[in-house]
Amino acid sequence: MGRTPAALIAMACSIGLLLAACGNNSPRQPDGAAVTPPADAAPRVGVILPETATSARWAHFDQPMLQAALRQEGLTPIIQNAQGDAQKFAQIADSMLSQRVRVLIIAAPSGDVGATVERKAEEQGVPVIDYDRLSVGGSADYYVSFDHEMVGELQAQALAAALRDKPGAQVIEIGGSSTDHNAELVHRGQSEALGPRYAAGDLRLVSSRFVDGWDNQAGGQAFEQLLTANGGRVDGVLAANDGLAAAVITVLQKYGLAGAVPVTGQDMTVDGLRALLQGYQSSTVFKPIRQEAGAAAKLAAALVRGDVAAADALAHQRIRDPVAGREIKSVLLAPQLITRDNIKTVLGPGHVRAEEICGGELAGACRALGIA
Repeated sequence: MGRTPAALIAMACSIGLLLAACGNNSPRQPDGAAVTPPADAAPRVGVILPETATSARWAHFDQPMLQAALRQEGLTPIIQNAQGDAQKFAQIADSMLSQRVRVLIIAAPSGDVGATVERKAEEQGVPVIDYDRLSVGGSADYYVSFDHEMVGELQAQALAAALRDKPGAQVIEIGGSSTDHNAELVHRGQSEALGPRYAAGDLRLVSSRFVDGWDNQAGGQAFEQLLTANGGRVDGVLAANDGLAAAVITVLQKYGLAGAVPVTGQDMTVDGLRALLQGYQSSTVFKPIRQEAGAAAKLAAALVRGDVAAADALAHQRIRDPVAGREIKSVLLAPQLITRDNIKTVLGPGHVRAEEICGGELAGACRALGIA
């Protein structure tokens, strides 16, 4: 997996993945309803998103950005969200295939359901793009996502930096779903970065726990159990995304530890950024979803045209499916670490807007950081 942010971003820009400026996330239309095409529409592309309960990104970022990007490519998007229901995900896929979509773009809630959908699509000659999440054991033609090992590395490095003055600091890890390959990749990146520190005793791993379905409530409960079992002691929390971070912070507030214990995150949600400003969360990871949506749309357009060479030129990276044992043609984009020090660089038109995070009690914090 490529790991050089500058190279990846340059690649993304050079092949025209950006719809505006590189790295823009813009929340729009938090509605998970399907987009129904007119009878004489352009070629149809089906998009199935996984859920909205554990992360705001799917409705507020991915859906509108995919819709805009696909339309810009002259395609008609049909977008639905399975709301975490594997059966509903499969039913949506069946419906889209019956509508004769030319390409399916899917972010499956698990590898099993993704692989099932991909087999059906393959039987009907419909190419599939795994979007953001790899359906392990599946047969997707392409994969568009971020370097999730790098996400884990960035989180780990940020936590280690926050704990540099606490030798032997005690760390609890709260990971994503064990059925989501991305969560495994994030954890692998975390382990590569922190493993040597644990081995050397610079940091001490109290416990590491995956959370089924990225469920925030379950994540908070798991963290509280681990914290209680450790006598209420923790110096840092490696939380896999902003939703789990928020659940951890709620528990830390209960024990009077919020703000004293650095907590990582991912997805650069509005709530995550507000937690950074409050001093409750120490970092998040920005994944420029506009680039991801743009890459998926360009791949879909090439596949609709039957231009496999153009699709292969876009997806010139590779990722290995550990179950199927095959290399999948991929676009792997670079994530960016966000802390209080650089929040300002990712706010503004086309991004999360300053007014979304700087209201009320956080106005002073924004002024102190030069955020207008």
